Amino acid sequence: MTLGTVRSALEGLTTDVDESGSRFVFGCDYNPEQWDRSVWEEDIRLMVESGVSLVAINVFGWAQLQPNPDEFDFSALDDIIGLLHGAGIGINLGTGTSSPPPWLSTLHPEILPVSQEGLRAWPGGRQAYCPSSPVFRAAAERLVTAVATRYGSHPAVRLWHVSNELGCHNALCYCDVSADAFRRWLEQKYGTVEALNRAWGTAFWSQHYGAWEEILPPRRTLSSGNPAQALDFSRFSSDEVLECYLIEERILRRLSDVPVTTNFMVTSHIRTQDYWQWAPLVDVVANDHYLDHRLPVPHQELSFSADGTRGLAGGRPWMLMEQSTGAVNWQPRNIAKQPGELIRNSLAHVARGADAICFFQWRASAQGTEKFHSALLPHAGTDSRKWHEVLELSRTLDAIREVVGTEVVAEVAMVFSWETWWATDLDSHPSEEVRYLDQVHKIYRALWEAGITVDLVAPGADLSRYRMVVVPSLYLVRDHEAATISDFAAAGGTVVVTYFSGIVDEDDRVRLGGYPGAFTELLGLRTEEFFPLPEGAQTRLDNGATASIWTERIQTTTADTVSSFLDAPLPGEPALTVNEFGSGRAWYLGTDLDHDHLWELLEQAALGAGVTVPPAHVTGIESVLRRGPEADYRFFINHTGLPHTHTISGHELITDQPVTSLEIPAGAVRVVRTERTES
Repeated sequence: MTLGTVRSALEGLTTDVDESGSRFVFGCDYNPEQWDRSVWEEDIRLMVESGVSLVAINVFGWAQLQPNPDEFDFSALDDIIGLLHGAGIGINLGTGTSSPPPWLSTLHPEILPVSQEGLRAWPGGRQAYCPSSPVFRAAAERLVTAVATRYGSHPAVRLWHVSNELGCHNALCYCDVSADAFRRWLEQKYGTVEALNRAWGTAFWSQHYGAWEEILPPRRTLSSGNPAQALDFSRFSSDEVLECYLIEERILRRLSDVPVTTNFMVTSHIRTQDYWQWAPLVDVVANDHYLDHRLPVPHQELSFSADGTRGLAGGRPWMLMEQSTGAVNWQPRNIAKQPGELIRNSLAHVARGADAICFFQWRASAQGTEKFHSALLPHAGTDSRKWHEVLELSRTLDAIREVVGTEVVAEVAMVFSWETWWATDLDSHPSEEVRYLDQVHKIYRALWEAGITVDLVAPGADLSRYRMVVVPSLYLVRDHEAATISDFAAAGGTVVVTYFSGIVDEDDRVRLGGYPGAFTELLGLRTEEFFPLPEGAQTRLDNGATASIWTERIQTTTADTVSSFLDAPLPGEPALTVNEFGSGRAWYLGTDLDHDHLWELLEQAALGAGVTVPPAHVTGIESVLRRGPEADYRFFINHTGLPHTHTISGHELITDQPVTSLEIPAGAVRVVRTERTES
C-alpha cells in the first residue's frame, strides 16, 4: 500500500456516506447475534437517529457462521446486512476469525497456545489459538474465503475488518508448532547456524548451537536467558501475527475490491506488534484506544496514542476503530467517564488526526465478560445521560465536518521503536527502573504540557520536515538509523537525546569504546560507566533540578556542559550537555530529571530550534492545529475545572460564532477556523 492509497480509502468512507460532502465517520461495533431479532429493527432505527454511518459486524461471528466443520449458515448475517443497507448504514465487515469456535479446538487441541512456562491456554475466552498453527490458518482461510465470496461485492460493505486486535492475548506462543516456525524464521533470516551463533553471542554460557533443531523459543529457564534470542523471538512473533493478517488480506484482495484493514492497539499495555512493519500493509490505519486508569494522567496517554497512530499513517488522517463511551470491563477499577469526558476524548482523537470516530460497542451486552463494558446504547436505554451525550457528540462531529481531510501540524518528532521497547525491558540491565515506555511517556508529558504537538516516527524515518527531534532512551538502534538523526542535526536541526540511548546494535550487541555508542560523535561526549541510583534515591543538579534513577560518568569532547551533578555518586560531573554539530545542535540528558526541569529543557531546546511554542501555555488546555488547503483549525480542549480565555480571531465551529476572544468553558472543547497562514 502507498500513503495515497491509505488516504483515498479513508476519504471513501468520509465522502460517500451522503450527498452533502465530507463528514466524519461515526460508527460502532454491533453484535446482533447476542440479541433476539425483534431488537434489530429498534437498534437500526436508533443508529439512524444518532447519526451512525458505519457499523462493524461479524467480528466474533465464526461459531454462528460455521456451527460445525461441514456447515455454513449465512442466513442471520444476510438479514442484518440487508437491514443495515436498507437504512443507508455502511458496513465494516469482520472476517469472523478473531476467536475460533469450540468445535475447532475440540477436534484440534494442538492449535491452543502455550505460555513461556509450558502451560496450555484453554478455550473459553478469545484468541485461543497459536498464530503459527497451520490447522488454525487453514480453518481461517476457509471461513474468510466463504465470507468474501458471499459479500465481496455487496454495496453495503465499505471496509473489511480482518480478525480483531490481532495479538492482543496470544502474540507470544511457545508451543512445539511455534518452535518449528521460529526455526524456519531464523533460518530464513540468518542462512546458517554459524551466522545465528555470531548474532546471538552464543559463545557465552556454552550456548553454541550445532544444528537448527537444537534451537527453541525462549522458554522459562532457571537463570536469565539469552537476550538476543528473546529479541528475535519478539520479532518473529510480531511477524507471525502479521502473517495471520496477510493470509486473510490476500484472500480479500482476490475476491473483493473493498479496502482492507485491521485494528491496531497503540496503547500503553500492548507491545507485541511492531506496527511500523504493519502500517504499509493496510488501506486505512485504524486504532483501538481505551483510557487506562492505571496511569497517572489517562488523557495524556490518549494523546500519545493518537499521535502514534498518526505517525503510522504517515501524518495522514486515520480511523479510531474502538473507544468507550464510559467504563471498560478489564481494568482493576473500571472508572466511568464524567459528563463531557466522552466528547473531550473523542475530539482529542479528532484534533490529532482521526477522521473516523467509532466505539465498542452499539448496545451494551447483557451477558458475557464484557457485560459491564459501556456502549453507545447503555443498559439504561435512551432515557439516560450517556445516550444524550452520544447524540451531542454526533451533532458536534457534524458541526465541525469541514475539518475532515485536513492534517495535523507538528514541528517536533519523537523517535519511537517497538524493537527498542522489547530490548530495553529485558532483564540484566543496569537498572530495572529504566523501562522504555516510562521514559517515552515522561518526555511526551513534558512536551504535551508545554503545548508542543509531536509526531511519533520510526527509527530511520525522514526527518526533514521537522525543526526538532527527541530521542528518548533509544537503547537499540541500527547504524543507519543513528546516521539519520546525526544527519538531521548536521543539516541544522535540533536533537535531544536522553540517557541509555545508542548502546546496542540490532543484535543487542554493545557498541564498544564507550557510551552512548552510536551517538558519541553527534553528542560530543563519551560515557565510561553508568551509575544508576538506588531505589527511591535522588540527586541534585547545579541548576536547581533534582533527578532520580540514573547518573553516568560523562567526559565531554566537543560538547559544553550545561548542568552538573551536585551530589554523590558523581559530584561535579556533567549531567546535561549541548554540542554544536554541523549547522545544528544536539542536547544530551544523562539523568532522569524532575518533571518541571524536563519541561524547561525541552521548551528551551524547542525555542532554540524555532519551534512554535505557545506563550503562557496553560497546563491542562490541549491545543492542536489541523491545516487544510484554505483554512487552519485550532482545537482547544479544556481538561481543567475552570474556564479559560484565549485570544484568537476566527469562527468557532461548535457554537457557530465569530470570535476574537475565545472562552473555553471548564471541560469543554472549541474548534476555531482561522484564515490560512503560511507554513
